[in-house]
Amino acid sequence: MRGDWATGDRSSLPMHKAEAWKGMAMSETASTRIDRDGLLVKALRRREPAAAELLVATYGDRAYRLASGISGNARDAEEVVQDAFWAVVRKIDTFRGESAFGSWFYRIVANTAYEKLRHRPGRRNEISLDEVLPRFLESGQHAAPIGDWSPSLDDPSRQTELRMALIRAIDELPLDYRTALILHDVEGLSNVEVAASLGITVANAKSRAHRARLFLRKRLGNLMSDATGRSGARR
Repeated sequence: MRGDWATGDRSSLPMHKAEAWKGMAMSETASTRIDRDGLLVKALRRREPAAAELLVATYGDRAYRLASGISGNARDAEEVVQDAFWAVVRKIDTFRGESAFGSWFYRIVANTAYEKLRHRPGRRNEISLDEVLPRFLESGQHAAPIGDWSPSLDDPSRQTELRMALIRAIDELPLDYRTALILHDVEGLSNVEVAASLGITVANAKSRAHRARLFLRKRLGNLMSDATGRSGARR
């Protein structure tokens, strides 16, 4: 990697370098990650030539997953990631260590993605989850019966359909719920880490992820019910 990226040349960002590190972060312990991030922060603050490359190698995949999940568009996600990395390099001196570096980094990626969406032509209005979430009785039970369609997950003929339906359902989620879900269920962050990344309370982080999962379950349940009905009609 060229050292001039850290001092202003965004065109030299080596996104391909992150591939060599794919999956490594998932197997690391929390203490290892913290130690590594400490070295990364020091390198960024010193404007070391290899610092930007290390940032990409360490957080490239995770940044792209979050940006892609929020934007729902590969091209926008790539631009978000590049802009976010550039912002991290420029703003590293504002990182005070009051939260984990990863939380600070995720917040920059999320905010960059939000800004991208705000300027997207024809941006759709978000749905209200209260209108589409499952209904519950005062006892906490579902007001309507819930079918068990989990066996269909193992049906190869349905997996592609379910995967596409899941992607569409995630894209329907309001941004704040979508981001909380991705950070918690995809990236594996704790509720405390999600809260720190989004600048919200832990209770709100739990609520957003939980309500997002309920919405996805209902959407997939509707899909499976419709598919079962069509299958029965053909018999």
